[in-house]
Amino acid sequence: MTWKIHKGDTVHILSGKDRGKQGKVMRVVTKEGRLVVEGLNIVKKHQGKQSGTRQVGVIRMEAPMSASKVALVCPRCSKRARVGFRFLEDGRKVRTCHKCHETVD
Repeated sequence: MTWKIHKGDTVHILSGKDRGKQGKVMRVVTKEGRLVVEGLNIVKKHQGKQSGTRQVGVIRMEAPMSASKVALVCPRCSKRARVGFRFLEDGRKVRTCHKCHETVD
């Protein structure tokens, strides 16, 4: 599922405490099927002093969330949509929006 959503895409959160919000994907963890969305799924982490650590104490950070809980927002029609794939004439495989049938890449 995560190969349908790439770093830099805008996604819509479908479930959880941030349901209904949109954000930009900062990082994708393909093996675990998770991704980090900028400014969403904020958790507090208690971090102790370590060598090379800048912040000590309780820090707020974005936690990875399951890729099944997000939907891609099409940049053309600005609606959340499922992602399909299509091959172009030159042989490239591109992602397409199921609602407007335009390429997402």
